[in-house]
Amino acid sequence: MNLVIVDLGCGNIGSVAIALDRFGVTPLITAEAEAIAAADRVILPGVGAAGYAMEQIEARGLKEPLRKLKRPLLGICLGMQLLFERSEEEDTNCLGLIPGAVRKLVPEPDMPIPHMGWSRLAVSDESIGLKDGDYVYFAHSFACDNGPYAVATADYGRSIPAVVRQPNLLGAQFHPERSGEAGARFLQAFLAT
Repeated sequence: MNLVIVDLGCGNIGSVAIALDRFGVTPLITAEAEAIAAADRVILPGVGAAGYAMEQIEARGLKEPLRKLKRPLLGICLGMQLLFERSEEEDTNCLGLIPGAVRKLVPEPDMPIPHMGWSRLAVSDESIGLKDGDYVYFAHSFACDNGPYAVATADYGRSIPAVVRQPNLLGAQFHPERSGEAGARFLQAFLAT
């Protein structure tokens, strides 16, 4: 399998690559548009700020290649947020592949921001490799709007889309590479799509 991890010069690239290696998949880590377009599957990882990540996407000439991608694309954490139209974080225009916006989480009693730690999922479609009640690991201060594309959610003062899906797009607000057996099942399901 020709799997590419998009290199934006930041993020959780190493831990995602190690998680994939456990399945015998050695990803190509690259920022080259041609390699991304030729991949069987693409992962857009992310840890950091939306504005900086979009600046890196633009500077590397990757916005249109990512927007035109017809192969399976998985966005992880910030990478998922970048699939949406806009982010309140630094008032950033994102890739616009999924309708909606990413908004700052609002603190609730006993729910500090950032949302860091393990949360239980409500899963509406187990074909994504996750089951209702699975615990997965989150680390974020912003979350996308809830909508018909959400196939798994977590409760953190409001319903947080934990997994979103469109025809060739999959997004995980949580970190599958840090989510033990549930995260491994999720990554395996993506690799099998």
